[in-house]
Amino acid sequence: MDIAKRYDVVLVTSGAVAAGYSTLKLDKRKQIGKKALAAAGQPILMAAYKNKFDIYDIDIAQILLTEDDFDSRKRTKIFQEIIDAHLSNEILPIINENDITSTPEQLFGDNDQLSAVVTYAIDADLLVILSDIDGYSDKNPQEHADARLYKTIDTLPESVLADSSTPNDPFATGGIVTKLKAANFLMERGKKMFLCSGFDLSAMESYLLNDEHRLGTLFQAKSTTKG
Repeated sequence: MDIAKRYDVVLVTSGAVAAGYSTLKLDKRKQIGKKALAAAGQPILMAAYKNKFDIYDIDIAQILLTEDDFDSRKRTKIFQEIIDAHLSNEILPIINENDITSTPEQLFGDNDQLSAVVTYAIDADLLVILSDIDGYSDKNPQEHADARLYKTIDTLPESVLADSSTPNDPFATGGIVTKLKAANFLMERGKKMFLCSGFDLSAMESYLLNDEHRLGTLFQAKSTTKG
């Protein structure tokens, strides 16, 4: 059984700027440089996805969003209808932030926040974030061998949401804090988020397909249960 047979899947991605850098060696720290990299990188990124999903005969569509697309009911409704049309026709929607036309005030800043807002806007049951870690631990597992992985979280203190931890990847804009903020956003709205490794997909497969929670961290409000 694959995921698409059991769930309607919407993919939120990053990587346009990094893909663009393979073609244009521009300074991503400058706004126009980042926009130029994103413009060059979007077709490269989507071509890579198309090549992969063609193997499984899965059609894809690209949707580029900014915060403004969620600021009005009319624009959000259009976005929701597009997603529904794709899913009903077995097309996988691939969503990314529109770095090209947006202003700094319109940017989500990272795809963790974008994916959380999309999850809420389309009334999805669950957000799955694939990361370079196995889940959320009580301390940094890369620095502490005795770090303990949380399997379930139902509340997050303000102190962890204000932490200044940053990722090592120069093209990444997230980190554990942005993932916790995404989880907190959803928990406050009665939604769930599952954080697990994107390099070893066994945790995601066990949870989504076999209803077994082996690895990974499930964030859910106290009033919700796994369904």
